[in-house]
Amino acid sequence: MKPGRRPTPTHLKVLRGNPGQRALPTNEPEPDAPSNVPDPPDFVSGYAADEWYTVSEQLHRLGLLTVVDYPSLAAYCVAYGEWRTAREALARMASNDPIMKGLIIKSRYGDAVQNPLVTIARKAAGDMVRYASEFGFTPAARTRLATDFGGSAQPGKFAGLLAG
Repeated sequence: MKPGRRPTPTHLKVLRGNPGQRALPTNEPEPDAPSNVPDPPDFVSGYAADEWYTVSEQLHRLGLLTVVDYPSLAAYCVAYGEWRTAREALARMASNDPIMKGLIIKSRYGDAVQNPLVTIARKAAGDMVRYASEFGFTPAARTRLATDFGGSAQPGKFAGLLAG
């Protein structure tokens, strides 16, 4: 793998309006895009399947979902399902523990330890954010997407300053 920044897929550059104004590559591989929104794999169920249907519909609409993206999308959705399940379990525990909100529990030896659900939720949230950034789900990634696909960009306030 090359050192440095990971390259941005051409399709995302087009959606962002090609901010660097560099020539777009013409030889980038283009995997097959599904003709309609795919169903989740069998192992994606519950909250993860709900997220699959929500996210895959949007990715398909934007033309960002291809058949080779299914495993990564499934991993994102499974992480979402784990995170939501752990957070709901913690919320139930918090209702019975007004002081520590379920964040600390007693071990079998009577010591206070961090609730394993906290670790599960944290790790799943970290996985979700990593996958989300790959698909452009984060707020920062969305702000870089162009909202006017056909219009010309308005020059900035200081566009002519350096041009001479």
